[in-house]
Amino acid sequence: MTARRASTQPPRIEPLGLGRLDAGDPALLAPGGDLDSLRFDEVTLPALDLSRATVRESRFAGLAADEADLRGARLGDVEMTGVDLPVVRAARSQWQDVAISGRMGSVEAYDTHWRSVHFVGCKLSFVNLRAAELLDVAFTDCLIEELDLGGAEARRVRFGTSRVAHLDVRQAELHDFDLRGAHLESIDGLTSLRGATIDTDQLTLLAPLLAAGLGLRVEN
Repeated sequence: MTARRASTQPPRIEPLGLGRLDAGDPALLAPGGDLDSLRFDEVTLPALDLSRATVRESRFAGLAADEADLRGARLGDVEMTGVDLPVVRAARSQWQDVAISGRMGSVEAYDTHWRSVHFVGCKLSFVNLRAAELLDVAFTDCLIEELDLGGAEARRVRFGTSRVAHLDVRQAELHDFDLRGAHLESIDGLTSLRGATIDTDQLTLLAPLLAAGLGLRVEN
């Protein structure tokens, strides 16, 4: 008997393919670099510049910098734990099989391509994912002050036990976009929520926003 397909498909987060890692010299963290099978432990820099770099099968533990430039970078099988990055510039970068925990403040990641990306226990202030392509992305136990998905295409994205103070989905295309278990405070683009999944408690909380977005007047 064929199993019945679940109505909302979860993200398919692939395990990271990290094998033997050699100690990496922080001097290698430079624009256009090619990093492969390296580990960087307790690295603190005034600025991290990996713009246009390729990083494969590498781990960063305890990475701190006042700002990080990942514009145009390509990340594959990368783990970042305990990060402290107040400013991240990652426009037009490509991330595949990436896991992140820690604090990232302002994240400028418009026009990015993310596949199998998992944020765990992260505190994020403003995340700009406008016009991004997201496939198999999960936010678990995260605090997100503002998330801008305007014009993005998001498929199999989940916000389990996370708080999103403000969500903007104007002109976004959502498929299997799972908001169940997330605490939501305000949403822009309610008419673009087609393709999202919410639970009954969220529906009750969002009812006034949905009514206002549709121009409905509610009177008893």
